Amino acid sequence: MSQTSHAADASTVHLSFVELTALLQRIFERHGTRPEVAQCLAFNCASAQRDAAHSHGVFRIPGYLSTLASGWVDGKAVPVVEDIASGFVGVDAANGFAQPALAAARGLLIDKVRSAGIAVLAIRNSHHFAALWPDVEPFAREGLVALSVVNSMTCVVPHGARKPVFGTNPIAFAAPCHGRDPIVFDMATSALAHGDVQIAARDGHEVPPGSGVDRLGHPTQDPEAILDGGALLPFGGHKGSALSMMIELLAAALTGGHFSFEFDWSGHPGARTPWTGQLIIVIDPDKSRGAPFAQRSEVLVKQMEAAGLTRMAGDRRYAARARAEVEGIALRASELRDLEGFL
Repeated sequence: MSQTSHAADASTVHLSFVELTALLQRIFERHGTRPEVAQCLAFNCASAQRDAAHSHGVFRIPGYLSTLASGWVDGKAVPVVEDIASGFVGVDAANGFAQPALAAARGLLIDKVRSAGIAVLAIRNSHHFAALWPDVEPFAREGLVALSVVNSMTCVVPHGARKPVFGTNPIAFAAPCHGRDPIVFDMATSALAHGDVQIAARDGHEVPPGSGVDRLGHPTQDPEAILDGGALLPFGGHKGSALSMMIELLAAALTGGHFSFEFDWSGHPGARTPWTGQLIIVIDPDKSRGAPFAQRSEVLVKQMEAAGLTRMAGDRRYAARARAEVEGIALRASELRDLEGFL
């Protein structure tokens, strides 16, 4: 199934996307998820690893499995899709993962978008522990514009406050662009993603200045201090803080999910996934009266490139994806051994 990349680096192995997805699906099923849930989680995790988004790739697997073992999340949950209004779909994820809830509602959501021009998907009672861009990129590949927000566990101090309230609260956006891959970005509203802090701690690296504070509220570049009773800061001061607050309102208050501070997992040792909510807004740009949207996107991108921009949002992921299609997805040999040990 795997092979060494070259003699000079015997510690690296390469798997195809299909091989890695199948391995991850077997692991999730082995640890108590329904096959449909396992497939959704495996696809997301393998996609992140393939696209070099390592903080959301196989690095996440131990967290998923410890959460499942703790009983905090229901890996066999069956989401309940609710046809609420002409442009509104709701899903009760039933204390399961958000990705299967999205998959269950996707057909109805697209039908409403094609009919009304815009529709909202509100997911509640859900867990999201993964990269957010795989949720929105497929919509752009169908010619649609998509925006998604999700809140997480409390670990970010609002600007001007003393204690954490918000989660890392990412926002993801995807739009079609003529002649190239979709424009896609996925960013935390905190200075760093929580997974990036964990990786920095694992690898013994400092984080950039302004990323977080220690348990006493003092600025620190030590990822261990941030993780050990400290907290992250919003990016951009009050601007990132305002966006994070907006995401709490959209992902939790609007969907019926929990705010980042409203759940208590202390009774489930090993739990790692936040039990919150997710909102997805999808727009059909063909309903507008202007020029075709994807062509207008191309005009903007070309103007940005003419101004000196050398890399668009998502380009790094697409480049890594192209390499993986030729070479396979790179894993440390130790990572592959750990994954196989979960079976």
